[in-house]
Amino acid sequence: MNGGKGKGRLIYVMGPSGAGKDSLLAWLKAKLPPQADVHWARRTITRPVRPGDEQHHSVDADAFRRLRDAQAFAFHWQANGLHYGVQHVELAPLAAGRRVIVSGSRAYLPQALDKFPALAVVQITASVETLRHRLLARSRETPEAVEARVRRALAYQAPAHAIVIRNDGTLDVAGAALLSAFERL
Repeated sequence: MNGGKGKGRLIYVMGPSGAGKDSLLAWLKAKLPPQADVHWARRTITRPVRPGDEQHHSVDADAFRRLRDAQAFAFHWQANGLHYGVQHVELAPLAAGRRVIVSGSRAYLPQALDKFPALAVVQITASVETLRHRLLARSRETPEAVEARVRRALAYQAPAHAIVIRNDGTLDVAGAALLSAFERL
């Protein structure tokens, strides 16, 4: 696992909608032993917390703007009409040698790499068919909006150094691949 003090590792996990990123992160969190010494960075998002979803800090747009203006965020971005941020305090465990997992945005990755060039990038992905099926099953968006998301997912190219985890099969299979990759970080 991780070495000594001051050698923390920032792990930036990203993926398109429908790839199962949140499900895989929940699987990993449940499977990691306590000695893994991982901090799960809690995001600040301008949406209410919903049962069964990511447990984030929910704020309104004005509160988010105040936090951003006060430079409280190490990372912040906008996507799908919402504001997302990771506060500096969430990255503090890096200084103690801990690994910190951040659920990030593909579009924001270049800025994240500018700030933390050594961050480990994990791309969760799935086939076009799987993405389309999962997004349509959610019934949150029109078929046209789903197709737009699928096109964006197809167009995205992860950096060459990214660890890519395919999540087309069972959660346990993809989860085992993620756990194996995580143990090497």
